[in-house]
Amino acid sequence: MKIQGPNQTNFNPYKNLLQKQKAAKSIVSKEDQLQISSQAKKLLENQQPNEQRAERIEKLKAAVESGTYKADAGKTAEKMLEFWKKQ
Repeated sequence: MKIQGPNQTNFNPYKNLLQKQKAAKSIVSKEDQLQISSQAKKLLENQQPNEQRAERIEKLKAAVESGTYKADAGKTAEKMLEFWKKQ
C-alpha cells in the first residue's frame, strides 16, 4: 500500500503542531492597550494632593523607618469596632 497523493502533507502531525505553535505565538505577542477618557484625565488633573496629609504621611514613614513609631492599641481597637459596626 502506498501513501501518495495530493494531500500527503496532511499526514505529518509534527508539521501541524509547529503550525499551531506558530499561530499561538502570534496571538500572545499582542500587547494590551489602555485608553483613558477625557473625563478621567480631567478628574486626575483636578485632584490636588493635600499638603498637610502628605506632610503627616512623611512624618509617619520616617518614624516607622527609624523604629520610633508606637501605635496606640486602644485607638486602633476603637476604629476597628466602629468600622465593623457600620457594616
